[in-house]
Amino acid sequence: MDKVDFKKTIAAYRARRVRFDVVDVPELRYLMIDGHGDPNSSTLFRGAVEALYPVAYTLKFTSKSELGRDYVVMPLEGLWWADDMASFTTARDKNRWHWTLMIMVPEWTDNAAFAAAVDTVARKRSPERLNDVRLETATEGRCVQTLHVGSFDDEADVLDHMHHTVIPDHGLRMTGRHHEIYLTDPRRTPPHKQRTILRQPVDDAS
Repeated sequence: MDKVDFKKTIAAYRARRVRFDVVDVPELRYLMIDGHGDPNSSTLFRGAVEALYPVAYTLKFTSKSELGRDYVVMPLEGLWWADDMASFTTARDKNRWHWTLMIMVPEWTDNAAFAAAVDTVARKRSPERLNDVRLETATEGRCVQTLHVGSFDDEADVLDHMHHTVIPDHGLRMTGRHHEIYLTDPRRTPPHKQRTILRQPVDDAS
């Protein structure tokens, strides 16, 4: 049985360091869970991660055993926003951040499979925020993205350059929410080696 790695088959999951590429992101399905506050100190954030992963892995194992379709569980992703986007750049006030954590799942994951996976996880361990997880389809469309290598706190200058130089210089404007894709596990990767795709949905400025 071949194991599909969607990071290799979906072009939007590839990005280049120091390069800002305009990409078209297709409609994709995600496990999602919402929260607010500093991800380093928020119990909501930790609870969100602890709820997402068991559901994601249960869906993978069920797909393999029942459908004969195996795949690599995708990395954690996050949508981030605030009333003042300077909270992500010059101000860098994490307590004002809102977020949605996500894990992409295959397009054949339907509501029945999701509900069954949640029931299975509930019987085995029942994470505190399990009932907050949802299955949702998202369409970002045209985006500007780059690969950031380094700590999360070092993203500020890159985002400031993307928001105020790169995007306007391409005749574009920001739409939607700042999106991050965590290609490395921060629990196991030194900060200076962390690899994160930084993505911003855009549209024509005119």
